[in-house]
Amino acid sequence: MNRPMIAAGFMSVLLVIYLAFAFNYAWILVTDRSPLANAMGYALIVLPLLGTWGLVAELRFGFASSALGKKLEALGEMPTEFSFTPSGRADRPSAQDVFPVFAKDVEDNPVRWQAWMRLGMAYDACGDRRRARWAIRRAISLGKNQA
Repeated sequence: MNRPMIAAGFMSVLLVIYLAFAFNYAWILVTDRSPLANAMGYALIVLPLLGTWGLVAELRFGFASSALGKKLEALGEMPTEFSFTPSGRADRPSAQDVFPVFAKDVEDNPVRWQAWMRLGMAYDACGDRRRARWAIRRAISLGKNQA
């Protein structure tokens, strides 16, 4: 198991503990006699529900993107066009130089999940996390349709 997975697991456990405490406190407020406390309790129930939804959505994204990354590696299509720093992170200037190659691949093959996954990895290497997640979500969607 790699360090990011351990960190994600640890943070997930902490979030679950926090959500349990929030739900417990909400229950205490809901069962109180005061109408104001009841209203606060019902409002507080929303937070653990949103937190649970967010946690499940992020874990699903993480597992799906990890699985596609492993498939991409097994196919021998991992991006190797940009260089890496000694710490193992992608070198942003070199990633930005070859980014058009990944964008062109998606333009030429818009239904291949491999192209979208590589584009997402290129976006991430360039430092654009929002677009990276968007492209990887697209790859996940196409990967499900092709499976």
